[in-house]
Amino acid sequence: MKVWFWIVLLANVLLFGVMYSGVLDDHSAVLAQAPLNEQKIEVLSGADVVQASPDAVAPVVTPAVTATSVATSCLEWSDFSGTDLKRANEVLASLRLGSKLSQREIEYNIGYWVYIPPLKDKASITQKIAQLKARGVEEYFVLQEAGEWQHAISLGVFKSADAAQKFLESLAAKDVRSAKIGERASKLKATVFVFNGVDSAIVDKLNELKKDFPAADLKKLACR
Repeated sequence: MKVWFWIVLLANVLLFGVMYSGVLDDHSAVLAQAPLNEQKIEVLSGADVVQASPDAVAPVVTPAVTATSVATSCLEWSDFSGTDLKRANEVLASLRLGSKLSQREIEYNIGYWVYIPPLKDKASITQKIAQLKARGVEEYFVLQEAGEWQHAISLGVFKSADAAQKFLESLAAKDVRSAKIGERASKLKATVFVFNGVDSAIVDKLNELKKDFPAADLKKLACR
């Protein structure tokens, strides 16, 4: 036991001596990190980081959303008068076009009309009107004023002979054979409808309605 006591005591003395000599505080015995070179430090941008790291995930770029413009057209529909004008106004009102629809009035010094020659009495007039309705003709006007054309039935007035001829042909397709074309010496007033910036759906609708007004001319205009 005494031997072990002196061995432990000697070890403690040696340890105390080493600590006191400062050997453990010698910085040369410790591996220290080399100082950083501050002048060589660079701040990398996000693009540089992506290029520097092959394993980096490229950022997702969301394409910009652009609004698709709707193609619009400008048109003119002419000419309307009498019962055709009334029907056209009713049909166009149902489309609710607002400021996209306007109208103007024109006047011709001469015009043409499609008519059934004067009938001899009221009974003949009633019979002829019944025939017209049975054939799908709803627009007519019986002239009542005394004179050359009393008891004639007007079926439509037009600015040109060509327009009147087209209407006459549409009547023949309905088996109306007694109608004729005549020239009117009095001034003729008519209405023109103008459509500004309407979309393709409205253009299709107008082309569909055109068959109900065979004498009217629907054409495209340059938008202003």
